[in-house]
Amino acid sequence: MYILARIINAAFEIFNILIIARVIISWIQPNPSDQRWVKLIRLVYDLTEPILGPIRELIPTGNIGLDFSPLIAIFALSIIRSFLIRIIL
Repeated sequence: MYILARIINAAFEIFNILIIARVIISWIQPNPSDQRWVKLIRLVYDLTEPILGPIRELIPTGNIGLDFSPLIAIFALSIIRSFLIRIIL
């Protein structure tokens, strides 16, 4: 069971890193014609959109222009990870 808990913990950490990478990519706004980064950026967006998309639909940004979905996703993933690990252990 300990190994399963470690795998779950690692998976959630990877998702947290991907979400943070997406935030950084959105701040930097790399050149979309630069083929060196297009596949990596597409991978990050494809992996994080199933998590961030539904949150973005539930909590619209309105006129403020700030997207809080990454922050909410990291918080929610942390709660889910803790819950799953407590069930397993």
